[in-house]
Amino acid sequence: MTVTIQSNQLAELKSRYQGFLKQNLKLDMTRGKPCPQQLSLSDDLLHNLNHKDVVIAPDYRNYSPPDLLTGLPQMKAVFAKVLNIKPEQIIIGGNSSLNLMYDTIIKALVHKLPNEQQSWSEQGKIKFLCPTPGYDRHFAICESFGIDMISVPLTGSGPNMDKVEALVKADKNIKGMWCVPKYSNPTGESYSDEVIKRLAYMQTAASDFRIMWDNAYAVHHLNIDDPVEILNILDVCEQAGNPNRAFMFASTSKVTYAGAGVAIVAANKANIDWLIHHLKVQTIGHDKINQLHHLKLLPDETAFMVHMAKHAALLKPKFDIVNEVLTHELGAAGKFATWDKPKGGYFISFNSKPGLAKKIVQMAQDAGVKLTSAGATYPYGKDPIDSNIRIAPSLPSVTELKKATEVLAVVTKIASLEAL
Repeated sequence: MTVTIQSNQLAELKSRYQGFLKQNLKLDMTRGKPCPQQLSLSDDLLHNLNHKDVVIAPDYRNYSPPDLLTGLPQMKAVFAKVLNIKPEQIIIGGNSSLNLMYDTIIKALVHKLPNEQQSWSEQGKIKFLCPTPGYDRHFAICESFGIDMISVPLTGSGPNMDKVEALVKADKNIKGMWCVPKYSNPTGESYSDEVIKRLAYMQTAASDFRIMWDNAYAVHHLNIDDPVEILNILDVCEQAGNPNRAFMFASTSKVTYAGAGVAIVAANKANIDWLIHHLKVQTIGHDKINQLHHLKLLPDETAFMVHMAKHAALLKPKFDIVNEVLTHELGAAGKFATWDKPKGGYFISFNSKPGLAKKIVQMAQDAGVKLTSAGATYPYGKDPIDSNIRIAPSLPSVTELKKATEVLAVVTKIASLEAL
């Protein structure tokens, strides 16, 4: 009887799938790109400066004077308020925090970190801890430099700290760890106070161990009236007696223009002085005109959060529709899959039954729905149980998203029933 019911159900699902194939869909949920309506929220950037704003002393069209190498003080003040850090802890970069992360690791590979005798590259094969599922571009940086990656499972409130503490205490070649501490990519989880404190206080075999604190989604709340707050890693590391432990990164890439935002790296004085020492050789300074544009649009914390409320109003309905369609199609009991319901960020982490993610992604693609490659959320692109799929709801319209999620649900049920 059960076999007959499943066969009938499978036949009906395959008929729906054939219907999708005939629709010539072209839907993209591969990356967390802001939609056109979100980008338009910042269109004042295109014309909010005049000649008088730019040529006041110093003339921002010219090379930066030495005291502005690390960015405009007003821009630092805005980031400091929004991220609850100190202006003197901040270096303003170009448009990409990813570039600052890449650059910081290059510097540590080539140059000795503060109070150290050797650079990372002088100490043999180095390793990084990678909470998973995680951000594929972090893993790509490590892979490009030949840095070995060790996966550490996420728990819903941050990485498994028992495993993290055991690993870093035993191996001096573990030099760093990636963290997306708030509304993590892709799980949406935020690190608990306990996890952040343990990261700051833990014993490490390597004196030059660094946490790469990618605070990309610090202000990306889906409900602006119910934001998640996390501890300031820089303060906690200072309190723990490990002031050099963390580099923090953030940007306006998903706040204003994704390709023309403003990025920062923040750290304690020793790390900032180390970065500035090498930055003086690397550049005369980053784009001050772009910083001025952003200051006109987002002059203070209040304006910043009003702007983020507009983003939330566009994004939340999209996250809601994904959950509604998945719940309607797959049920809430985990029969076919499970998925997260994040309070912020840009992603939903979807988990099929083991061994099915690649098949689901391929079937969806054949039906015109592009998803992030199965395995992308793990180092080397290898999900050990072939289960995790990252859903990026931001770019499609609500109508497109509803269709794309329906396709995902249908192919998930087909793959699951065929596996039975």
